[in-house]
Amino acid sequence: MRFKVAEREMELAMRIIEVVAFKALSLVAIGGMLALAPARADTVPPFKGNDTGGIIAYSLTGTTDIRSLAINHCASYGKVAKFLAVEPHYGGYISFSCRWLPYGAAGAPIRAAY
Repeated sequence: MRFKVAEREMELAMRIIEVVAFKALSLVAIGGMLALAPARADTVPPFKGNDTGGIIAYSLTGTTDIRSLAINHCASYGKVAKFLAVEPHYGGYISFSCRWLPYGAAGAPIRAAY
C-alpha cells in the first residue's frame, strides 16, 4: 500500500512542526522567566542627582544636612544649588536644581566646609 503523501512533503511537514513546537516552547520559557523575575520599580536611593539638579528623600532631614548635600553636589559641576520644592511627608522628596553662577559673580562655587 502506498502513502498518499509524498516523502518530501512529509519531511517538510515534520520540520514545520518542529519549528513551531520550538518557538512555542521558547515563548513559554521566556514568559516563565519574566513572571518569576522580581519587579525593581520601587527602589530609589535617598539622594539622586545629575548636572541639572536632583532629589533628596525627606527622611534625611533629621539625620543629615541636606543643604550641604545639595551645595556640594552642584559645586562638583561648577554650579550653585537652588531649592525648588519640599514634600514634607513620609515618602516625600526635596528637589533642587543646579544653576550656573549669575552674571557678575566672581570666582567658582564654594563647597560647604562643615
